[in-house]
Amino acid sequence: MLDNFRHEFIRFVVAKKVLNFGEFKTKAGRLSPYFFDAGLFFDGQSLKQLAQFYAKALLASGVEFDMLFGPAYKGIPLVAAVAIALADEGRNVRYSFNRKEEKDHGEGGLTVGAPLAGRVLIIDDVISAGTSVRQSVDIIKAAGAVPCGVAIALDRMERGTGELSAVQEVERYYRMPVISIARLDDLVSFLRLDGKLAANLTAVNKYREQYGVTADA
Repeated sequence: MLDNFRHEFIRFVVAKKVLNFGEFKTKAGRLSPYFFDAGLFFDGQSLKQLAQFYAKALLASGVEFDMLFGPAYKGIPLVAAVAIALADEGRNVRYSFNRKEEKDHGEGGLTVGAPLAGRVLIIDDVISAGTSVRQSVDIIKAAGAVPCGVAIALDRMERGTGELSAVQEVERYYRMPVISIARLDDLVSFLRLDGKLAANLTAVNKYREQYGVTADA
C-alpha cells in the first residue's frame, strides 16, 4: 500500500531516537507520553532518509506545486534535502529559503535561491504556534507567488488554545493543505502492531482522548 511509508517513518524515528516515549512536558504545560525532536536529524544519512519520506508524502498527496520554500532556520537544510529527494524520484523542482535579516549588500534581499514564483510549498519540521507558516506565507505573497501548502514531519493532532489543532488552524485560516509524513493516528496504529512498543499505547490513547482532535474537525 502507498501509505506503508507512514509506518516505516514511525519505525525510522523510533530507531533514531527522534521519537521517544515516557513523560515529557510540552510548551503548553501538558504531560505528553511521547516526544518528537526533529532537531536530532543531525547526520547525513538521517537527513537523507527524512527527505525521502517527505518526498513520498508530497508525491502521495497529489498537491500541485512549482517550487519549495524553507523557513529559516530549520527549514533551510530540510528544503534543500527534500529538493534532492524529489529529484531522485524524477521531479526536479526549484527551492529557496529566507534569511532572518534582510541583506543589504552583495546579492541582497530576504531570500536565497530561486526567485519565488508560481505555486510554492513550504517545508517545515512541525507546526506548533504557526508563526513560521505565517512568516513564510507573508514572504511568498510579497514576492507575488502563491503559497499552496505546508509539509511537516509529524502532526500531533493535538488541540491548541481552542478546539482545533495548530495544523487545522493553518488549513482553515490560509485555506491550503498541511501534508504530514505521519500523524498521531499513524503512531497509534503502529503501536498496536509493534509488540515491543505496545506498552505505550494506553498512555498515548489516554492523552489523545484528553487533548486530541479528529482528522476531519
